[in-house]
Amino acid sequence: MTIRQAAAKVTRLLTCLALLFSVQPSAAAAEVRIKDIADVEGVRENQLVGYGLVVGLNGTGDRLRTAAFTRQSLIGVLERLGVNTRDQEGRLDTRNVAAVVVTANLPAFARAGSRIDVTVSTLGDATSLQGGTLLVTPLLGADGEVYAVAQGSVAVSGLVARGAAASVTRGVPTAGRIPNGATVEREIPFQFAQGQSIRLSLRNPDLTTARRIAAAINRQAGNFVASATDPRTVALSLAGREPISFLAQVEQLRVTPDQVARVVIEDASGTIVMGADVRVSTVAIAQGNLTIRITESPQVSQPNALSNGETVVTPRTNVEVDDQAERRMGILRGGVTLEDLVRGLNSLGVGPRDLITILQTIKAAGALQAELEVR
Repeated sequence: MTIRQAAAKVTRLLTCLALLFSVQPSAAAAEVRIKDIADVEGVRENQLVGYGLVVGLNGTGDRLRTAAFTRQSLIGVLERLGVNTRDQEGRLDTRNVAAVVVTANLPAFARAGSRIDVTVSTLGDATSLQGGTLLVTPLLGADGEVYAVAQGSVAVSGLVARGAAASVTRGVPTAGRIPNGATVEREIPFQFAQGQSIRLSLRNPDLTTARRIAAAINRQAGNFVASATDPRTVALSLAGREPISFLAQVEQLRVTPDQVARVVIEDASGTIVMGADVRVSTVAIAQGNLTIRITESPQVSQPNALSNGETVVTPRTNVEVDDQAERRMGILRGGVTLEDLVRGLNSLGVGPRDLITILQTIKAAGALQAELEVR
């Protein structure tokens, strides 16, 4: 090997080592901004709801003979437009109209004249809102006041196609959205400068995280301005500070959030999610199922041609028993990490459904040092 080849080899080795150390997890990688884990108390969305009509449907609306609320609403709309249909109420038989519920979220600090998205959902027996237009619909808040007015063309992602002997439905054609479909008419007042303090609300309550947030703010401010009052709340003292500038600095501070060791199981779908701090005490695990498979393969015996014999069916039954005797008991040592736990359970050859049962049994035995949440 020449000197040049040796130098090239050393260079490649140093490059690989540099890449290896560059991908190692660091403490800073686990830090997040305060704005991503906490909200300012009082700054939130408000739910709006309204009742309206969608018109222009291609025969996929409500049946007026069975949907009385749709018929009454249609008559009321026509009367407001100067069309009298009271005498023809029994003859209304259109399927181009559907009664809908309109919902929206009013963001914090939304000003009059700004636009928000709305969601439209059918109430009656309409089969699709494709191609429909929502008529003017007031949206009410929890106090009964009108905060926005919605109107516009409904965008539906689902579709339905029907024939004489078959039909195809994709998605949900009875619900849709109207982007920027509502205009805000009333504002919800909120001012930061109303008091001398502001409180931050943690999205995932944790006492350690709350104390870390308060400590980070105090280091930045240079004095004691923040204190954790409970696992969810951190109180900030304004003390003559300009609220917007102060909060803008606070939300950019980075902390390392803590979390409770938890295992979440979604039993319906077989999904299992485990936190990084899940630990298991020393425990022995054996898992196996008894499977009995019975197969019927009857044989037919037919007589020769022009003979007086009879056709006879001879039953043949094959019974197989699988007790999974090849599976052995496995031992998980105490204090194993999440990676060791998953590797050990996978070595037993268990699937997600069996893994759910094993985790529940480990918890019942007191060996799972984490919260077990089954949904």
